[in-house]
Amino acid sequence: MVEDHPIVREGLTLLIGNDPGLSVCGTKDSMHDALASIREAKPDVVVVDITLGDGNGLELIRSLHKQLPKLPILVLSMHHEDLQAERALRAGARGYVMKSEAMDTVRAAIHRVLHGEIFVSERMVSRMLDKMVKLRTPEAPSLLESLTDREFDVFRLIAQGIGPTQIALQLGLSVKTIETHREHIKDKLRLDNGTELTRFAVQWHLGHH
Repeated sequence: MVEDHPIVREGLTLLIGNDPGLSVCGTKDSMHDALASIREAKPDVVVVDITLGDGNGLELIRSLHKQLPKLPILVLSMHHEDLQAERALRAGARGYVMKSEAMDTVRAAIHRVLHGEIFVSERMVSRMLDKMVKLRTPEAPSLLESLTDREFDVFRLIAQGIGPTQIALQLGLSVKTIETHREHIKDKLRLDNGTELTRFAVQWHLGHH
């Protein structure tokens, strides 16, 4: 399990251990420590949080999927599945479950990915199927999908009304780097200025909550 909040990590370890078919063989709180530990422990499944102190969980998923392509990965995140589930699956995860779900759902998700299946909520399945149908028509892909994972992180925080300085602190980057990301996001979303970017981001955020 890769989770950077000690209380959540310890609570999940106990709750997962209540399932007679499951046990936690190791926990880490950072992407850097997780990579070496997972190669050594050789777990049957890895549970990863999207938000980690030293990086984006999607980066860890990509690295693990590249190095250990048969290792099932389940994302357990506080972020709503509309925001991150498709990105996680494209990165190599086999499932996505939100922390707000009941523990029975989390355990069921672990068992599903262990058995080679994909786990997302029924609502997310419907959304993804609907998107597949629409993609059969000659429509342009969503502009948001052109954003890199780091750009999407910045966009999501802009949508929450957070300024560049606080975004830099949260992501462990410089303010200059955040401003560069903002410029790239504006270009990709075809927006003229920072005000339009903020307005667009807030409207998108309201539409997904």
